[in-house]
Amino acid sequence: MLALVATFVFSCLLFLSKPCARDMRLFLASISQQLALSLLGFLAGYRLLGGVASTAADAMPLMPSFKRKRPAAKLETTDTTGEPSVLDLPELAIDCILAKLPPAELRNMAAVSQSMRERCRSDHLWERHMSDKWGSVLGTAARDEWRSYLSSSTAAGGGASGCGSAGSGKHRRWLAALSCVCPVVSWMRPRADGGAGTSAGPVLDDSIMSWYLHLESGKLWFPAQVYNREHGHVGFMMSCYDAELSYDFRTDTFHARYPPHGRRTVVLEDGVQWDRVRAPPVGTLAHDLHASDCLHELRPGANIEIQWRRNKEFPYGWWYGVVGHLESCDGNEHFCRCYLSDTVVLEFNQYTPGSRWRQSLVNRKDHREEGNESDGFYGGIRKLQDKDEISKWKQLWPTDILE
Repeated sequence: MLALVATFVFSCLLFLSKPCARDMRLFLASISQQLALSLLGFLAGYRLLGGVASTAADAMPLMPSFKRKRPAAKLETTDTTGEPSVLDLPELAIDCILAKLPPAELRNMAAVSQSMRERCRSDHLWERHMSDKWGSVLGTAARDEWRSYLSSSTAAGGGASGCGSAGSGKHRRWLAALSCVCPVVSWMRPRADGGAGTSAGPVLDDSIMSWYLHLESGKLWFPAQVYNREHGHVGFMMSCYDAELSYDFRTDTFHARYPPHGRRTVVLEDGVQWDRVRAPPVGTLAHDLHASDCLHELRPGANIEIQWRRNKEFPYGWWYGVVGHLESCDGNEHFCRCYLSDTVVLEFNQYTPGSRWRQSLVNRKDHREEGNESDGFYGGIRKLQDKDEISKWKQLWPTDILE
């Protein structure tokens, strides 16, 4: 008690003698609260014990011990009642249990202790969760975006903390100095880790757990592609366009942000379902021409995607089509020689026969961007080999033929 009073008086003298009111206000408030609580505890204990100090070994102390405690060691202490703890299990058993936990429970387990925190943040535990939920929508571009987000956030945090941490650094130095006078001050010294399991949001580091939780929170926008953009607008049926996506955990859908083009500003779309999102199959940017390396393989009946844009200012979208037969061919597969011709017929059967969008011709040997301002421009071609990709386009087929 006397130590607390002495500390309070010493702090008041410092407050009056130095222009450090801003740094000392929080500390003096904490000291005053601790002094009041300790005084009440002392008076209550004195009254209950009739003014006589208890000498029993198991008597409850009137004030906490001034001995500094190590938080990490306290967290790792096992139950003294003798009941079994999960930390008593063999290492392999603990790893097997953690591997069975869903992401939410695995995150909760990370708050149990320091050693459990390190276990639960291991990449090998989160790789499966990342693949199961996000594998179909995350590609190389999304990984690059995450690394860029990490770098920019770290740089911004370092710059922002210069001003903010200066005040907290002074506060820590005041507490360290006063703790030499009175050990009780050490109770109020802030912990560097903020306490086990306590965090205002997901921890930002290069772990897979951090990436997973930032995607879940919706704070991270990542590049992907969206089928039938703008809620299936008729002008985009059977196409797939680049967009930036953010997850909405409340509805289990995505917010989509399409890049501006022409006179149009950024277009936003909410409620994008999972089955309309895919990872970009190639690394070609939206305004770049894809290098077609499959033209010699194209035969009638092959499923393809081709780049198309309305004009030079627009980004490319990927449109589904099939390779058709030349007019000189009767379509008999036994006598078809269309694959020997330099001209490749591309058909878009979602459009009605006679439509200007129904068919296009490209040169097999020297294909470049072809088209005009009226019909649009056709770019690079990729042949679809994956049955799941082809099946996906079939599922998106419109109920009515497009004009």
